[in-house]
Amino acid sequence: MNPEPFLQLDRVIHEKGRLAIMSLLAASPQVSFTEMRSLLGMTDGNLTTHMRTLQEAGYVAVTKAFRDGRPLTTYALTEGGRKAFGGYVDLLERIVREARRG
Repeated sequence: MNPEPFLQLDRVIHEKGRLAIMSLLAASPQVSFTEMRSLLGMTDGNLTTHMRTLQEAGYVAVTKAFRDGRPLTTYALTEGGRKAFGGYVDLLERIVREARRG
C-alpha cells in the first residue's frame, strides 16, 4: 500500500478529539460550548484547548453572546474548515478504498 495518502492527512483534524469536534460541527450549523462538552464527554480545559487549535487553523469561528443574562459561546465551521474537513474525509475514503483493493 502506498504510504503517501497517510502523509497528506491534516494533522490538525486527525487528532481524535478534534476529529469528533469537526464531525459534530459539520452536522450542525452551530453548537454551544456546553452542548459540545456534554455530547463529546470532554472537560472544559480539553475542549477549550482543541477549540483554540481549530480556531487558530481557521477551521472554526467562535461567537460570544449573552442569553437570558448568561454568557453563551457557540462554534461553527468556517468555509475553510468545511473545505478542510471535506478534503480530510475524501482522503480517508481513498485510503480505505486502496486498503480494500490491496
